[in-house]
Amino acid sequence: MRYTLFLRTSVLLFGGAATVLGLVSIAGAQAKDDTTLIYFCLGWWALAAAAGLWLGRRDEVMRGVGRLLAGARGATSLPELDPGAIIFNRLWSLIVITIAAGGVAFLIPQVPAVACGYAIAVALAWRKQYRAVEAIEQRDGVQFHVEQTSPFKPTRLVRTAGLRRLEPTQAADSSS
Repeated sequence: MRYTLFLRTSVLLFGGAATVLGLVSIAGAQAKDDTTLIYFCLGWWALAAAAGLWLGRRDEVMRGVGRLLAGARGATSLPELDPGAIIFNRLWSLIVITIAAGGVAFLIPQVPAVACGYAIAVALAWRKQYRAVEAIEQRDGVQFHVEQTSPFKPTRLVRTAGLRRLEPTQAADSSS
């Protein structure tokens, strides 16, 4: 699976998890008739959204993504392409946290409310990362793919040959 697609999918899944957690936390607070909690949730989500927007404001790769790209091993062939397994292996913790936090929403609605804020922050912080990785791929003429590994091992990338974007020179522009 291409790393840029993995990043896009991750942003969508974190945003979806935030939406689900937000809905169940509001429903849990409403069931307890706790308007103070609803105001706390809205404030926390606004703070998390502001933090995510601030962290994701730049167009360059984040430090962790940069280390991951720099540590990619080179390969002459594509790695095994099983996007479903790769998404599940890399994001299983999001699934577990979403189900666990959503499961206690009617007992302790604060738990999904806080988890929702973290999911919002991550989704907004990662929202531009795929474009930064695409720019590096185009500049260097490579493609990064997520290697299928165990769910408990760190993410690893494979760098394969891609197509390099050639920019016309100014001398070529002026002669035409």
